[in-house]
Amino acid sequence: MHPILKNQVIKTLAQTLADFKDPKDVEVFLKDFFNESELETFAKRLAVAYWLRKKRSYSNIRENLKVSSATIAVIQNLSKTPGFALAMKQVEAEEWANVWAERIKKFIRQ
Repeated sequence: MHPILKNQVIKTLAQTLADFKDPKDVEVFLKDFFNESELETFAKRLAVAYWLRKKRSYSNIRENLKVSSATIAVIQNLSKTPGFALAMKQVEAEEWANVWAERIKKFIRQ
């Protein structure tokens, strides 16, 4: 593929994802667009990066996610890139929001 066309195609995919308003719609799109193996691979990459950030051991990640040590090492290097940093920021913001939502629910019930 010509580099200019490749760039346009990637931007189109990125814009398509950005235009979704509902996470359920994104999930439907991903499940239809990627085969099961491709989707699992991408999801595992995100999970490995997240668990590394949470200081889980290689053996824990390897056993739970069924990935190799080599894969974990690759993700550890990739986790220093801007894209992974953005993804982790999103994941952690969602995690923080969920924690506070639960705290507020408990407070309101009292």
